[in-house]
Amino acid sequence: MKLYTAARAPNPRRVAMFMAEKGIQLDLQAVDLGKGEHRSETYLAVNPFGRVPALELDDGRILCETRAICTYLEGLHPTPNLMGEGPEERAFIEMADRRMELHLFAIAANSIRHSHPGFAPIENPQFPDFGASQGEKFRENAKWLDAVLAGQLFVAGQRFTIADITGFCAIEFARGLMKFRPSDHGLVHLQAWRDRIAGRPSAAAGA
Repeated sequence: MKLYTAARAPNPRRVAMFMAEKGIQLDLQAVDLGKGEHRSETYLAVNPFGRVPALELDDGRILCETRAICTYLEGLHPTPNLMGEGPEERAFIEMADRRMELHLFAIAANSIRHSHPGFAPIENPQFPDFGASQGEKFRENAKWLDAVLAGQLFVAGQRFTIADITGFCAIEFARGLMKFRPSDHGLVHLQAWRDRIAGRPSAAAGA
């Protein structure tokens, strides 16, 4: 199998962390986003939406979307379990992961893409007012997550799961390009959780 990926990009980082937690190694094909390789005819034949990551299976089929790639890898490498054991735990972990994806990760991406000057060539036209409003929404949702983490060690409960990977990559994305630090907003539980996840060896993967 071959994984199309990009250094420092947030979605590829999610897969890289997931793989690192499981000790998975794959052939990697770097896609240079800065040079626009994701919009080349060659890469659009891999993923017509021009996004990374993408996983080329041994039979030549292409699996896209971060969660789908992680689900496939979880099936091939079930230990350590990151997506839940049994229908109840799997459902609650998926709920937590989707909340991280929809209410933190995607909103941070919207804010950055519409407010950061470096993304002007990618997001054309930019809508700065929308970007600013999404930044406020991100901070509001970060307060919600801080309250969740006041009562549990990890995003989905009392153990590390894929939801922590998604949440951590969202916070780090915002940390780099939105200059967001939970401690600056009094979010002590979120900051403590972020620092715990940052201390895991997998946190260096894809960074």
